[in-house]
Amino acid sequence: MPVSADDISERYLKKTIAEINELGHEIAQAAGPERVPVLGSGHPLADILLLKHRPQTAEVHEGVAFFGRSGQAVLKSIQRLHVDPMAIYGTNCLKFEDVADEDAHRWLARELHVVQPKIVVVMGQDARTCLNAVRFPLATEIEDRLGEIQRFTPTIDALQTPDVDESLDEQRSKRAFWEAFKALGPWWSELPPY
Repeated sequence: MPVSADDISERYLKKTIAEINELGHEIAQAAGPERVPVLGSGHPLADILLLKHRPQTAEVHEGVAFFGRSGQAVLKSIQRLHVDPMAIYGTNCLKFEDVADEDAHRWLARELHVVQPKIVVVMGQDARTCLNAVRFPLATEIEDRLGEIQRFTPTIDALQTPDVDESLDEQRSKRAFWEAFKALGPWWSELPPY
């Protein structure tokens, strides 16, 4: 009996969820009982991966990336751009306090492999430095070009914005974040359907 496309999609989603859960378990084990890991959140097969450098207090408290002010700001921005919130996965380079760089890079590489986004929105200089340090297969370095879609790998684009957490308290900073982030709208509208 042939397998339908829906069955294949469902199996692939289950496999992806299992891989993300396995990664989360590994990160929690590495964090140990004295630190709270902050895990990625959103759809495990998202087209858009949001990447910040480090979690904020609300994220650490909940253990979830993009929980709190930055998550609300990004949600408001993607709604303005008519981007489907179900197409988003958000994570931080640093999963917990005092994580070793090689672990942070290894875990981010695994997240990229599992999620397989079509674009990474790199929020801030530190996140860009981290992503470039991952040395992802076939990747080119993301340059410091705010608001410009760049090619990261043959199948993944990148968009650099200012750090969303540092952009929330001042109108000029909010505007600079928005000016860079809004490039996601035209990119999204040109994304071919599945």
